[in-house]
Amino acid sequence: MFTNGMFMNTGRTINVGFWKRIIINAIIFLAAAGFFPAGFHVANIWVALVAAVVLSVLNMVVKPLLTVISLPITVLTLGLFSWVINAAMLELTALVVGGAFAFANFGWALVVALIISAVNVVITNYFAD
Repeated sequence: MFTNGMFMNTGRTINVGFWKRIIINAIIFLAAAGFFPAGFHVANIWVALVAAVVLSVLNMVVKPLLTVISLPITVLTLGLFSWVINAAMLELTALVVGGAFAFANFGWALVVALIISAVNVVITNYFAD
């Protein structure tokens, strides 16, 4: 049964939006790897799904700490440094997932971070409830 964007199953509540974001990020990973094969590598769809889950967990656990630590530079750059934090989260995801999910260098992580951010903004605004 669906209630307010939540899935009710045996007394537990699972946020459906979280799983949508996982799938969207996995698709973005696959598309970016297809468009930029020289700079970004994703071995297959399963690796993309694992990387999307790992990225979501890292964004919940590590990103808030990095955001607080880097707050002064983020304010000085009018928020642009958050793009660097997103790229660092992608590099950390690549480190956790392994060689099946890899960037050629940090610049490619910045490019993919920009693409993920842009697509997520468009999708979030388009499908807002």
